[in-house]
Amino acid sequence: MEDRIEKRTAEIAVIGLGYIGLPTAIMFANAGFKVIGYEIRKEVVEKINSGEAHIVEPEINELLQRAVGNGRLRATSNPKEIRDKDVYIICVQTPLKEDTTPNLEYLENAVRTVAGVMKKGSLVIIESTVPPLTTVKMAKLIEEITGFKPGEDFYMVHAPERVMPGRIFKELVYNSRIFGGITPESAELAEKLYRSFVKGQTFKTSSTVSEVVKLMENTFRDVNIALANEFAYLAHQYGIDVFEAIELANTHPRVRIHLPGIGVGGHCLPKDPHLLVWPARDDFGLIRLAREINDGMPLLAKDLLFEALRIANMPPQEAIVAVLGLAYKGDSDDTRNSPALAFIEEIKDDVAEVRTYDPFVGGTHGSLEDALEGADAVVIATDHTEFRSLDWKELGRLMRTRILVDGRHIVEKPPKGFIFKGIGRGEY
Repeated sequence: MEDRIEKRTAEIAVIGLGYIGLPTAIMFANAGFKVIGYEIRKEVVEKINSGEAHIVEPEINELLQRAVGNGRLRATSNPKEIRDKDVYIICVQTPLKEDTTPNLEYLENAVRTVAGVMKKGSLVIIESTVPPLTTVKMAKLIEEITGFKPGEDFYMVHAPERVMPGRIFKELVYNSRIFGGITPESAELAEKLYRSFVKGQTFKTSSTVSEVVKLMENTFRDVNIALANEFAYLAHQYGIDVFEAIELANTHPRVRIHLPGIGVGGHCLPKDPHLLVWPARDDFGLIRLAREINDGMPLLAKDLLFEALRIANMPPQEAIVAVLGLAYKGDSDDTRNSPALAFIEEIKDDVAEVRTYDPFVGGTHGSLEDALEGADAVVIATDHTEFRSLDWKELGRLMRTRILVDGRHIVEKPPKGFIFKGIGRGEY
């Protein structure tokens, strides 16, 4: 296996061609490996094989067309076509159930698919974010199905992705990577494989340490964002601009406060703290409280909206509200766990109409102007670049009532003629 990896003759199957799986498959194909991607969505398979990506990401179409064009990457929905590969990389979702416990159904199905086609000596890599001890459990599942002994007849590794949408291809190359093997040899094989394109630092450890590290990284961010969001609540009580206060506090050499906003979205931060504490005892209050604070930020945005409607003497049940942005982060089409959607869910039954516009996702209206025509309030829920330089004087002329609620600190100076409310902008 080591020789085949170094000569780039190892055949790779990537299971799941979503936001992580497809870029990963592209990188290995363009590094010289023969790659086949397995995806149950047939329409996605067709698009990829035609050289067209089904997700929005800088450079992706150019890099995909190169990989498909040189014959090193193709996609399939037929599990028979991924039989007897040297490497299996699993990149499937691991969402939460309604009770915030992990839903590992997609992962287990992927592992069962791999177990049904793998050969002795295969390297199985899980990139999906998982609760601690999951990789060991999946190795045991493979052993139950195949009879292969982990660490002897096959190798297994947890190699968590560490990229951010909008920068995926750069970060796949330059970010550091962690390879957690069920055995040291497993981790070494994975490290050699990824060194075909990774230029950042690489670290080898156990699979459980790797799982915990990934969850700790995002839990750290989530807890610190919750602190910033709590500061935003305080700013409204004290009548100050929290962003000015944070900027000044961050001049201290040992302080680096995050920024507050309408909520935390994406496939990692709203989920990973739950995965971290799920198998543990119940007395981990800080992590769980941080999740509650961040999940509650759309409600603060709703309160600000309704306060502005009250000032304008506009009954909420008669108000037309335009929400700008549906994605969870700027310049992305990713709506997973988007606080914009949570905000819409909170207000939809209390107002006359909710309109939406997003240049990447779409929405109820195809243009910003159409969404604002006759509207009473506009709420910025996503920090798309397009929203940073809007002419509010002109847009205000389209509206029936001029209310602006900024959930993403897009508007530096409140526009004249508007009732303005912003998360953490307590002086307005």
